[in-house]
Amino acid sequence: MPIGRYRDVWSMKQFALPLRKDTQRPVVYLKEYFNLYAMLDTGSIFPVWVGEEKQLLDIGAIFIKANIPFGGFGGIAIGNVYRLSQFRLGELVFPSLPIIASKSDLPCQMLISATMFRGLVYEVDDCNHKFHVTIPNHESCERIFKIEDKNGKLHILCMNGKEM
Repeated sequence: MPIGRYRDVWSMKQFALPLRKDTQRPVVYLKEYFNLYAMLDTGSIFPVWVGEEKQLLDIGAIFIKANIPFGGFGGIAIGNVYRLSQFRLGELVFPSLPIIASKSDLPCQMLISATMFRGLVYEVDDCNHKFHVTIPNHESCERIFKIEDKNGKLHILCMNGKEM
């Protein structure tokens, strides 16, 4: 029997997304969100658009700020900040998701950062090609995600909709 904050595990909300079978990296298929491919990056703090910026604009992203330095890709990278409205990742909804655009040759259009799953339980099931997410009862499917600039450094704030 689970104890502590996970004692109500039987009523938690769960979902699974398919992983691409043709790559060794955990790349999920986001059929409900413009048929995008997104790679889980557990080392990433920020969600990053690694595809063409034109495609990002084509799916409705709003340009926020240009030439922002951020830690990533093995050092400091430069990218433009955009905002995606109503970004869906399975059952999770990000009403206003900031994303940094920085082109890279990866087998996807975006990197989904581990910080997007704050307070959740997630696992990569490589055997069955699934990405599983469990939303504990004290968390929400609505995720509030912000990138803030404090003294020239970018910081992340991720809350569930219940914390608002």
